[in-house]
Amino acid sequence: MLISIELVRNLLNFLLKYNYWFLFLLLEVASFVLLFRFNRYQQSVFFTSANEVAGRVYEISGGISSYFHLKSVNEDLLDRNLLLEQRVAQLEKMLRDKGADSARLYSLEHMEAGDYRIFKANVIKNTLNRADNYITLDQGASAGIRPDMGVVDANGVVGIVYKTSPHYSLVIPLLNSKSSISCKIVGSEYFGYLKWEGGDSRFAYLKDLPRHAEFNLGDTVVTSGYSAVFPAGVMVGTVDDMSDSHDGLSYLLKIKLATDFGKVSDVRVIARNGQEEQNNLEVEETN
Repeated sequence: MLISIELVRNLLNFLLKYNYWFLFLLLEVASFVLLFRFNRYQQSVFFTSANEVAGRVYEISGGISSYFHLKSVNEDLLDRNLLLEQRVAQLEKMLRDKGADSARLYSLEHMEAGDYRIFKANVIKNTLNRADNYITLDQGASAGIRPDMGVVDANGVVGIVYKTSPHYSLVIPLLNSKSSISCKIVGSEYFGYLKWEGGDSRFAYLKDLPRHAEFNLGDTVVTSGYSAVFPAGVMVGTVDDMSDSHDGLSYLLKIKLATDFGKVSDVRVIARNGQEEQNNLEVEETN
């Protein structure tokens, strides 16, 4: 009780001591109220200034909020970007798998199941700029692959298996001076032999096509089927240009190859049942 009385006494002494200051403040407040309440010009100046100050405060506050919100947005965009990159990678893989499966193209899709066997393989080494290029596959004899088997990818003919080890195969591609594939133009039974003359990996030449064979630029060239290696109708390329052979007795056709040897990766190796027997018979006949 005594403490409360003492506090009240001190408060009264403080108010009495500084009563002039409190009176001054009260009059200042009253004058401002009267000034801005009954003077429209001063009201407009006050509210304009107040709005400007408030606007700047809100602008700074908004900038700060936007900064932290922008950080949150950036984090969200980063997460979405990562998800999109993962999705793109998944789609690219699906397309690669789809492209690899489409290596069963043209005649491979409608070959008799009992006539051929198909082996999957991947290219692990490839050359383009030599006179005799070679391709190495990651599958070999242990997978059932043997020399003289045909190799194709999703676009067309790649080459022929040359040698095998238990786990690898060496392929002679079309881009090799030793390569010679029997081919024909779709819609014609006349055939010739596809040879690469070096240089541009996009083109090879179809030789020994009879002069009376009919064709047009852009016609499709496929395997003839006149060998034990490839079935008939596997895509090789299209006719890009034509000229006469050196002896003038046949056509020399420039063929744009369907296979992009700079990108070849997933391939299929074709094994025809009875191929070894036919090869042995033909070797005996030539000896």
